[in-house]
Amino acid sequence: MTKTYVIDTNVLIQAPYALECFEDNDLVLPLVVLEELDGLKKADGEKGANARAAVRKLESYRQNGDLLQGVTLTNGGTLRIEKNFVNVELPPDLPDDKPDNRILKVCKGLTETMPDSHVILISKDIVLRLKAQIIGVKAEDFEREQISDEDAKYIGRTEVFIPDEKVKEFKKKGIPFTEAYQSDEEGNKILPKFHENEFVIIKPDQNIKKTLLGRVSCEKIVPLVYKKSKPYGITPRNVGQYFMQEALMTDAKTAPLVIIKGMAGTAKTFYSLAVGMEKVYNNPTKEYRRVIVCRPNAQFDDDIGFLPGDEKEKIAPLMRPIIDNLEQILDSDEQRRYEDEDELSDKIAEVFERGIIQTEALNFIRGRSIAQTYLIIDEAQNMTPNQVKGIITRAGQGTKIILLGDPNQIDKPFLDERTNGLSYAAKHMIDSPLCWQITLSADECERSVLAMDAVKRL
Repeated sequence: MTKTYVIDTNVLIQAPYALECFEDNDLVLPLVVLEELDGLKKADGEKGANARAAVRKLESYRQNGDLLQGVTLTNGGTLRIEKNFVNVELPPDLPDDKPDNRILKVCKGLTETMPDSHVILISKDIVLRLKAQIIGVKAEDFEREQISDEDAKYIGRTEVFIPDEKVKEFKKKGIPFTEAYQSDEEGNKILPKFHENEFVIIKPDQNIKKTLLGRVSCEKIVPLVYKKSKPYGITPRNVGQYFMQEALMTDAKTAPLVIIKGMAGTAKTFYSLAVGMEKVYNNPTKEYRRVIVCRPNAQFDDDIGFLPGDEKEKIAPLMRPIIDNLEQILDSDEQRRYEDEDELSDKIAEVFERGIIQTEALNFIRGRSIAQTYLIIDEAQNMTPNQVKGIITRAGQGTKIILLGDPNQIDKPFLDERTNGLSYAAKHMIDSPLCWQITLSADECERSVLAMDAVKRL
């Protein structure tokens, strides 16, 4: 049965291509959506760019027919603009002059005039979906960009057993992954399902207290290459950090995209910066020209044009966590690190003055082709899927992109743990030979004894 979907403005702002995603059903755009798009088309950043893209898409439809009567879409569905139902009554607590409530009027009017049709409001706004339910209108999120619960469970590592006699072979050249096995609940051996570049914790079946670390590569499990490395003097403290180090240290040709997920305190940013410093400062091959750090922020990305100062002054407050991590990297003596604050500040200033590390707003990355750069996107869970796609497709020759974040710590409106850009990229890049990813566990929190205890208790 054909459904009638009423599309909210925020769907088009996050995904300008959304009108092509509803198969052969009927789409309705309330007139107020056009008014909101018109008000946003000159906005800075992602919001303005997406509003303009949506308007251009609507113009292409207009050229093919009358949008008030309805035009046929490429997928067989129809799209029309609805200007009626201004006199539909809503509960007294929902004022007529609010755009969201005008959308609800259209939904209610369509439901009353087409009782046999399935009218569904599509909105990223949870509150609007709740209000729709109050007046008896079915409402759903835009699910095209959502990942499933099963996809969210992928952590980039698995644990297997191998025959004891295969240990030497693994250390020399790796072993076919058919030699590895897991056990089911009844103790029977089963062949694991591996993903390309998945990290592997290996236990010899005759000595399970011994642990080997490897990675899936071209139907083999191969040993880690950088297990003994100490980027900028930093040594891994747990299994997750060994895997993270392997992904970060591997060259951009082999691993141009690295996705690292984990809660605060698991050293995602710290380790990424340490490897970046190692590659730029201490690597004689000049693998990267510089390190660029971006840190998206829910409010800042929309309002950057209104903040005082130049770009560096505008983004300075957001980059304080980066400075905190650099303090630890540049002075590894935990006991005496802060004895001379001025000397430590001078060291950090030199890093920025020499261009070793640059900090940029996410908005300024748009439209650029970034070559031979070690690019860190911190707090990537606050990016939309469209933003992540834009960043990854900006990668030039020799650039390595590192996406860091915690999908459970979302600050941006209309995003959640299943619709944010970090989770979206992680899901769609599984099994890509060019993407390495790892999720750090709560037990791998290294911030402090208190932080570790809080992770377990709170």
